[in-house]
Amino acid sequence: MLRRQARERREYLQRRAKEQQQQRQRERRESLKRALDENRLLPTELRHEALALQKELEFDFQAPGETGDSQDDEYRWAGLEPPKVMVTTSRDPSARLRLFAKELCLLLPGARRMNRGRAELGALVAACRAAGVTDLLVLHETRGRPDGLTVSHLPHGPTAHFTLSGAVLRQEVGGLGGAPLAAPHLLLLRLDSTLGKRVGTILKHLFPVPRPDSRRVVTFANEDDVILVRNHVYRRRGRTVELEEVGPRFQLRPYLIRLGTLEQGDAADVEWRWHPYTATAPKSRLLSAT
Repeated sequence: MLRRQARERREYLQRRAKEQQQQRQRERRESLKRALDENRLLPTELRHEALALQKELEFDFQAPGETGDSQDDEYRWAGLEPPKVMVTTSRDPSARLRLFAKELCLLLPGARRMNRGRAELGALVAACRAAGVTDLLVLHETRGRPDGLTVSHLPHGPTAHFTLSGAVLRQEVGGLGGAPLAAPHLLLLRLDSTLGKRVGTILKHLFPVPRPDSRRVVTFANEDDVILVRNHVYRRRGRTVELEEVGPRFQLRPYLIRLGTLEQGDAADVEWRWHPYTATAPKSRLLSAT
């Protein structure tokens, strides 16, 4: 089993590296094509290989409906089957963190909660792989307050780390009945940059495909690089629509994305990392294009 996992991971990384090389070559051809169409000087880095790239442009075309995304995307087969999400906590969780983990399972249809106990990360991820789990969520806390969320996509990654804040439980929202269990429609607002689309892909594939008549909506709204998570149900009253929040409510802020799984830790390649000087850079908006 370990040899097979190592071989699959090695083959996956090789395909990924090859596709990244093809993506860079495609970007150089597009840059050359724009320069020729606009009748301006070629970029300095393309002048030595301009003739070879121009020959490749004769056979370069994009099929209708093709987006040009990576052919080995980790989520390319997502949606064919409902995701299997496992939610757990750090060791020795407080009562509030256990309750928040339970309500997070209500937010994610079909998710299951597992008591962490004394299990190590390696054994935890191995058990999830054997059970066919697609995503492992680990909640963290500080002094009884939930303050961290880790989302690890199995079997090969990626793993996204978020700072969690402003957690409000369902009973604290007030005026609630039973928890809605239908698969929700998703709203991803202002997650239109390259990083925002990557984070949106990680989050949206935690949910199954909803039915067209579903009356539940989960919103991931970006506000100054903080993702506001809200859970609503709506009802139609004639020509008007009534919106009711059912909770839980919390905020997420990404700070690290690794290409590997959770148990690999620092051995996995870093895809993106938040740096302290990022907030004062001229381009301070990371998750939105504007």
